[in-house]
Amino acid sequence: MWKTIIRRLLIMIPQLLILSFLIFILANIMPGDALRGYISPGMTLEQIAHLRSIHGLDDPWYVQYFRWMRALGRGDFGRSMSHQRPVIDVIGDTLINTVRLSFLTTIFTYMLAIPLGLIAGRKSDTFIDRGIMVYTFVALSLPTIVLSIVNLIIFGFRLDWFPTGGSVDIRAIGGFAVFFSRLHHLILPAATMAILSTVSIVYYLRSEIIDYESSDFVLTARSKGVPESKIYTKHILRNSFLPIASTIGFVVAGLFAGSIFIEIIFSYPGMGQLFLNSIVGRDFPVANVLIMFYAILTVIAILISDFIVILIDPRIHIK
Repeated sequence: MWKTIIRRLLIMIPQLLILSFLIFILANIMPGDALRGYISPGMTLEQIAHLRSIHGLDDPWYVQYFRWMRALGRGDFGRSMSHQRPVIDVIGDTLINTVRLSFLTTIFTYMLAIPLGLIAGRKSDTFIDRGIMVYTFVALSLPTIVLSIVNLIIFGFRLDWFPTGGSVDIRAIGGFAVFFSRLHHLILPAATMAILSTVSIVYYLRSEIIDYESSDFVLTARSKGVPESKIYTKHILRNSFLPIASTIGFVVAGLFAGSIFIEIIFSYPGMGQLFLNSIVGRDFPVANVLIMFYAILTVIAILISDFIVILIDPRIHIK
């Protein structure tokens, strides 16, 4: 177990180095000027050239890359060109909001997907199963933007059940008032993301339950007179949850990356909005760190998923 952990952690080092190199190169070949946040209409060409020299933008790409990597190694993420503040402060203002959104979305996702998958697998080829499959087909084919706008119009503007923007009501005073206000702002975007992210979990769980119902060890247990409830809990469900457990890390990482459209549509101040604004505004220090954060999160998610599978079933060895 520990050998596997150490080996996987060591493998992460070259993976992250390659990712950092690709991120840096892609950011530098983007069209536009990296000094967009600094340049004003009254600046002369000499002043602009001086700014480029100060920020090292005229240095060779490999010099800029190693300088950026040394700074990251020291914990210096640079200074945002658009916000004129340290990058760590700019990202820190939005990180906690995205964490809250992803956490609540994860809870909603599994609260909805696991019961639907269990019911669809247990009641396969019935009217209930077909109804759940219709839901998954619609959720799979429905774009995030469309569902978000529909929910926003119905539940935000027409029914006025949920706020249509922001992360907390400015009139909320006190710990409990602020907590419930934040929760109120989170429910609609989190539920929207959860509806769309349940599809794969429902499919996996349903197909695994159907497959295991006709497996040899289940047929043997039934022939020995083992109660049906015990067969489902001890044999079918335990094995069926393995693929679900292996995707937990991917689901969480996907929610972080997939929150960009949700945050923009619901005017939720998270990293998604910040990421898009940094790309549009050519704010490379912020954009590079955010992309690197998503890349590290994905690599860690793969690692966590593998370890969860090993913990659930020690018979599995990941090489």
